Amino acid sequence: MNSQNHQAAEQGTGALPSYSELIDLAAILNAQNDIAEIVRIITEQASLLLGAENAILLLVNPRTRETLRTVNRLSPKSHDAFLHEIQLHTSGYMMHSGNNLLSRDLVHDARFSGIKFKSDNYRSALGIPFRSSSTVIGSIVLINKKGGGLFEEKDLDYLVKFGQIITPFFNNIQQLQIFFEHPIPESVLLKKYANLGLIGRSEKFIALLQAIEAASRCDVRVMLQGPSGTGKELVARAIHKMSERRDAPFVAIDCGAIPSALFESELLGHVKGAFTGSTTDRKGLIEEADQGTLFMDEIVNLPLEMQSKLLRVLQEGEIRPVGSNKIRKVNVRVIAAASSSLEKRVQEGLFREDLFYRLYVYPIPVPSLQERGQDIGLLAGHFLEKFAAEQHKKVDAFSAQVLEFIKTRPWPGNIRELENFVERLMTYISPETTTLTKADLPADLQQEFTAKLSIDQDEAVQPSLGEQVDAYEANLIRLALKNNNWSQTRAARALKIPVQTLHNKMVKLNIHRRDNGEST
Repeated sequence: MNSQNHQAAEQGTGALPSYSELIDLAAILNAQNDIAEIVRIITEQASLLLGAENAILLLVNPRTRETLRTVNRLSPKSHDAFLHEIQLHTSGYMMHSGNNLLSRDLVHDARFSGIKFKSDNYRSALGIPFRSSSTVIGSIVLINKKGGGLFEEKDLDYLVKFGQIITPFFNNIQQLQIFFEHPIPESVLLKKYANLGLIGRSEKFIALLQAIEAASRCDVRVMLQGPSGTGKELVARAIHKMSERRDAPFVAIDCGAIPSALFESELLGHVKGAFTGSTTDRKGLIEEADQGTLFMDEIVNLPLEMQSKLLRVLQEGEIRPVGSNKIRKVNVRVIAAASSSLEKRVQEGLFREDLFYRLYVYPIPVPSLQERGQDIGLLAGHFLEKFAAEQHKKVDAFSAQVLEFIKTRPWPGNIRELENFVERLMTYISPETTTLTKADLPADLQQEFTAKLSIDQDEAVQPSLGEQVDAYEANLIRLALKNNNWSQTRAARALKIPVQTLHNKMVKLNIHRRDNGEST
């Protein structure tokens, strides 16, 4: 790298990533055998590499040519219904014409005059179609560049090369068909990870397990993103345990718990006499994890001066301990985690953009406990069993009322808060108690329990006319969809309404095909 390019990398110019990122992407996709995970990675990486606020990937069922499936990566401020309309028009244009898309202003683009824009929030768009042989089977559309910029020709050129990398992964028609059939996850998957302390059965949790399975098959860097207390270290340990590095060390570090002055010594180690008090040589955590996995929690707290040193470790596979002139080679897989947006830190100039791309090779979202509501009872029961054994108590169940109380409580601290909550309950009960009831709750929780029960009784009134109409309408729509094998086109025809109207009602009424894990 010449000095000018090096300076640009140092300052984080916001330019497009290098094509080496596409090579990393190809390596990841080659290691996958799950089409759903392949689609998720592609959507995530397209949004990341091209700096898009919204990425929407659409695929056509190769057998029926009717059913569509979309995978979205949307910014929090996006309006899903309106984006869906834009996606239908832009994808339709590419799939019918076979052309790529670059529009700097969708509002005034003659190709999309049929869109009734309600605002000018969605202006710039970029997209390419996918082909299997000569048939277009899908597309990806990026809408709005982050920071208010517009997509340009260089972005389209990069996306075309991106497409050349990913298109071969859609050529397996049999595998693509599985994506539309949504087989129920094997029970062995749930049992396998339950043995590692990962408990649940919700849709979000199963998606997390599938991502762990996929990540363990390829030896690349992983970025875990999710709120504090969601068990990111447990996820990292599971990836390590299922990977080929399982017999080597797993070393964890909390980047938010180390003073800045000690970071270099902690990570890289030091030699005797490097500074006052260093009476012996000491290995750093990176070298301790050699041939294994280094888990770096709260990577957002890594000081800027250490970021360049970590970048060298990732690029060159070598370290130099503090006070030493000798380079040591290391082979470490890094799994990083963050409970806040690392992208935002890059935009604020607090995190190196080049290091961000090195770490963000295989992103895995870790859902909050609120997103995993179905799992609260299972987790509470798991913790009850765990702490009963630790505290030598006979209790083996919650009463129905207490369990319902636990399920409906807010858990801002996520799984960690729930675990601490159950541990606290266990300390209050006698050794002979077998079922934990309201009477066993501490005084403050008994008050909360009573207040919650009162609210529930007040809310248990006759539904409003609007609620009853919605329920009746939702039942009719579900019946029509079920009778037409969940084809929105045929169901809309049976109901004698436009397909778009049906889709809008499904969004409003939260209608999904949940009986076998399918989404509409």
